[in-house]
Amino acid sequence: MSTGPDPRPPLDGSRLPASVEVEGEVASTNAVVAERARAGGPDGLVVVAEHQTAGRGRLDRTWQAPAGTALTFSMLLRPDLPAARWPWIPLWTGYAVHTVLAPRLPGLGLKWPNDVLVESRKLAGILLERVETPTGPAAVVGVGLNVAQTRDELPVPEATSLALELGGAGGAPDRTELLAALVGSLTEHRPLLTRPADLRRAYADVCRTVGSAVRVELPGGGTLTGRAVDVDADGGLVVEGPTGREAVRAGDVVHVRAADL
Repeated sequence: MSTGPDPRPPLDGSRLPASVEVEGEVASTNAVVAERARAGGPDGLVVVAEHQTAGRGRLDRTWQAPAGTALTFSMLLRPDLPAARWPWIPLWTGYAVHTVLAPRLPGLGLKWPNDVLVESRKLAGILLERVETPTGPAAVVGVGLNVAQTRDELPVPEATSLALELGGAGGAPDRTELLAALVGSLTEHRPLLTRPADLRRAYADVCRTVGSAVRVELPGGGTLTGRAVDVDADGGLVVEGPTGREAVRAGDVVHVRAADL
């Protein structure tokens, strides 16, 4: 007797760009792509996993999602960019993801430096890693997007999924179609990496952190409280506090949280 269509079907590689490799279970797609990079893998290569067992976020935070419920993928970039521009890569990634999802999610926004939110609920995270290869440094940028998780399957209470935001499991989009759209958006918006002023304006327009009161937690226990007023030319968050304006870098921040001023 038929039980109906699979509510969480596997990814269909035949409907994905040729640059995308579909894996079953891996510890970390970023680690897989880093290996590919060292072995001479091409710019634009994407590895996606049906099940990522040891996904990593900033500051070595770990997480995982049940098989078939998320999009966990990493892209290899060999960017012709000065080192000072590399902090823009995760911000550019967030912008490309936002352009795909925003038409269906009016409350969507970006939290500096690496989160995609619906209102205050985390929908996706982004991780950039630099890899040294025989032909020069490569960038590995990973995306973890919650697609079909139920409330009980989410890693933290503050997270959400497309299924929850779009009306239950039936509202979750086809993961294959969505991945193809995301890879297409990253490809389409790739030129922004070489147009700093345009990227800065585009990102600031959809970054919910800009204009908000924030408490920035720094290594060693220090904090910076004030209003986030801008993202500077190097991708740093500019916070206006009691002693004036100060820019903080993603690599020097433990958390950025909402604050009351």
